[in-house]
Amino acid sequence: MVRLHLPDVALVAGVAAVMAGNAALAGAGPLGYALLAVSALALYAHRLAPRTILLLTGACALAYALVESPEVIASLPALITMFSVVKNGHNPLALVVTFVLECGMVAALLLDGQPTVTAVKTAGLMGGWYIASAVMGVVFRQVEERALEAERTREEAALRRAGEERLRIARELHDSLTHSISIIKVQTGVAIHLARKRGEEVPPALLAIQEAGGEAMRELRATLDVLREPSGNTLERLPDLVERARAAGQQATLTIGGEPRKLSAEVEQAAYRIVQEALTNVTRHAGGAPATVVVDYGPHDLVVRVEDEGPGPGHDEPGVGLIGMRERVTALGGRLVAGPGPAGGFAVRADLPVGGEA
Repeated sequence: MVRLHLPDVALVAGVAAVMAGNAALAGAGPLGYALLAVSALALYAHRLAPRTILLLTGACALAYALVESPEVIASLPALITMFSVVKNGHNPLALVVTFVLECGMVAALLLDGQPTVTAVKTAGLMGGWYIASAVMGVVFRQVEERALEAERTREEAALRRAGEERLRIARELHDSLTHSISIIKVQTGVAIHLARKRGEEVPPALLAIQEAGGEAMRELRATLDVLREPSGNTLERLPDLVERARAAGQQATLTIGGEPRKLSAEVEQAAYRIVQEALTNVTRHAGGAPATVVVDYGPHDLVVRVEDEGPGPGHDEPGVGLIGMRERVTALGGRLVAGPGPAGGFAVRADLPVGGEA
């Protein structure tokens, strides 16, 4: 069902009524009314195709002036469309149309028997209205550009503050937790070493503390790496991410399909974080099994798949990482599927709508 834009409908109705009333007073014929009707109806689309509508309404105004009478009011649709044309930055076309209409008005007035001075003055009055409409278009365009620039400035300031806050949190975590965990781990290691040196059985509690300390250090390092990374994680950095996983002992391959292109920052950030979290889960739970990362650029969506050949158990309960992935994908209107793979192991697949290039 086609939904009408009520403000434009009201505009068309108002302009049509004004022109029809003027035409009735001037005694216009059927052709004149037809030209005015076409011009008024075309005005409805002046936001969607301003250049085309300006040419059409300008032609109707010129034809009405030559066929019926050189009435300035017949140029009202072209006058309104001129605003939209200039507002969208099509200044050369506005100048050409204004010049043609000016010349046509002068010619129509002369053919109507008006003196040359009167013809020039009347055409100049119409030109003044066109110039005023064009100036309003320029002003509105500058206002919109300044509003967009202010919005970008606010976003950049917010991102900068967020980055500074992440670094501050990372420093606090490093200074407070890393030192304490390191001391616990060192003291536990010394106690285990002394017990073994004396030939005593190492208490299970000490071994559990040592293992928990090592896991806590790894988790803390991963958290600090995330906090210290710049916010601009893009898909161009995926090879580096996979290479870091290989350097840490994880077998991983990266395959990129489709036509790589720059996408919106939100989509690229989500895809990067999904791959990062999925590789972290593979390292923790897949027992060193090989992992495959596939990124496929589609015309309307970006598909990210991370699969491993691990044993599979331990993945069924969604952890914080999977919950975070699902929240990222859902926020973008996409879909996330995570579970046992068709040939064993575990698979994560995210379909992210891209909506074209950034």
